Amino acid sequence: MKFAHLGDCHIGGWREPRLSFMAAKAFEKAIDTTIEKNLDFVLITGDLFNTSLPGIDNLKVAVKKLRELKDRGIQAYAIAGSHDFSPSGRTIIDVLEHAGLLINVVKGSVENNRLKLNFTIDKKTGAKITGMVGKKGMLERNYYENLEKANLEQEPGYKIFMFHTALSELKPEGLDKMDSAPLSYLPKNFNYYAGGHVHDVIQANEKGYGLITYPGALFPANFKELEKFGNGGFFIVENSKAEWQPIQVSNVLSMKINCNLKSPQEVEQEIFEDMKHKEFFNTIVTIRLSGKLKEGTISDIDFRQIYERIYAKGAYFIMKNTSGLESKEFHAVKVGSSDEIEHKLIEENINQIKISQDEKKLIHELMHLLNKEKEEDEKAADFEKRVVEDALKVIEIKKKAL
Repeated sequence: MKFAHLGDCHIGGWREPRLSFMAAKAFEKAIDTTIEKNLDFVLITGDLFNTSLPGIDNLKVAVKKLRELKDRGIQAYAIAGSHDFSPSGRTIIDVLEHAGLLINVVKGSVENNRLKLNFTIDKKTGAKITGMVGKKGMLERNYYENLEKANLEQEPGYKIFMFHTALSELKPEGLDKMDSAPLSYLPKNFNYYAGGHVHDVIQANEKGYGLITYPGALFPANFKELEKFGNGGFFIVENSKAEWQPIQVSNVLSMKINCNLKSPQEVEQEIFEDMKHKEFFNTIVTIRLSGKLKEGTISDIDFRQIYERIYAKGAYFIMKNTSGLESKEFHAVKVGSSDEIEHKLIEENINQIKISQDEKKLIHELMHLLNKEKEEDEKAADFEKRVVEDALKVIEIKKKAL
């Protein structure tokens, strides 16, 4: 048994026109590799597209390549990810399944308030596949908490569980704030756990579980990922061993310049010196500048000239990041918390009219109510109703007190 595991393709993800087709091209190359190696089937663990309603051009690419897989007798299995879902809960994955181009393995029923998943059996290999959807803000949490695991764990045979959720125990450095779930949410005793959502390449073997992997994005989805990974890839799995297969769509070259205690002109010269021994033909170039300039401002750096020289050497596209760069003239302003700012603004403006201390207190209480956030799974209409009702209660209490 030999199969491919693709995750986070994000076709159509880049808004920049010169990069907008890169993810689609990576998907084409990944499917071509799958066909060349005559793999048994393909797993797509969520976020095939970057939106629930992909553009026609991106949809055409996916349909064409999935059709090629089908014609070669290679079945594609998929789950919906956080980007695939629309607010209505519909997903393009269901459309592609209806067209016979892939199989959505998230199938089951609710019995006694418990979610019971069914297995999809691959006809060629007999592998038993099931999985869970991924939603924005970890809204799939309730599904896991109500998942009936006994039938899944006791099922014999070679089993694959597909999921689109970050696992707390396996979160890579730098993604500490990402919503995640404990490993215990997954059913045990599966041979392979095909993960998605985390844009990093991860392999792990945990006691009671089989091989757990994340292949990362098929093509980097932002500046930081381009800088860190250059390109993406996917896993080819054989005999429960996963080998990462890189997908080269474009050359990527990252330049990191420490601007600390340098003038804008010295920064420019360092970049020009760094360029001398580098090739840029058909290359995406990322430039990250950090530190504190000893004089002048960030705008004094002649980026136009820098870009012109790099493009003159054949670069395909240039991106810069100056978030870690600051000018000597810049002074941080301490503004305090949002509550402190809000209180100060109210106090400054409220003194222009004559009101009592009780009325002033009422204003602060109402402002506090309006700062409430919508709870998970709470409908917008219910949230608005709750805020209005709470506000009316406060006003009524104050009226009685007055």
